[in-house]
Amino acid sequence: MNDDRVKKLIRELIIEVGEDPTREGLRETPERIANMYKEIFGGYDSDSELAVQFSEDSDVVIARDIQFYSMCEHHMLPFFGKIHIAYSPNGRVFGISKLVRLVEKFSKRLQIQERLTKNIADELFSQGVKGVVVLADAEHLCMKMRGVRNDATLSSSAFRGIYENKEEKAAIMTLIRKRASDSYV
Repeated sequence: MNDDRVKKLIRELIIEVGEDPTREGLRETPERIANMYKEIFGGYDSDSELAVQFSEDSDVVIARDIQFYSMCEHHMLPFFGKIHIAYSPNGRVFGISKLVRLVEKFSKRLQIQERLTKNIADELFSQGVKGVVVLADAEHLCMKMRGVRNDATLSSSAFRGIYENKEEKAAIMTLIRKRASDSYV
């Protein structure tokens, strides 16, 4: 990203909305936004590091409540929420930080939630696991603060491998939605 160009464009935008970019509170805004954009759009250059795995097996691994923040590609407003990932290893497991980095890789882009969910599932499944489920629950500011102005949330899911089977899908959904305080009997 070209910082100087971004700063210039933000300065022009400030003028277009009717503000004075030399006003005390706005003087540093173009630089702050350029720095913010490097951070929130860092997913284009990131690596999820999924190649790092540990020799271990398990029937299923579930990572719940991975927080994410993304930017809607239609209005460039944030959407955010939690992603839940379940996978059935094939002799190797991923560290939880790798799953968080995978979510960040795809969420730190101009994005739609449905593609975000699909991208995470596809990349994880490409690592040779037996099956993957990705569920995303999010709030969208493009819907809350403009347009219909509604508090509805969106859920999206992606199923790969063994979890495309109806029975396996139902069983894993029950496990994902279970909380630690629930009985596992």
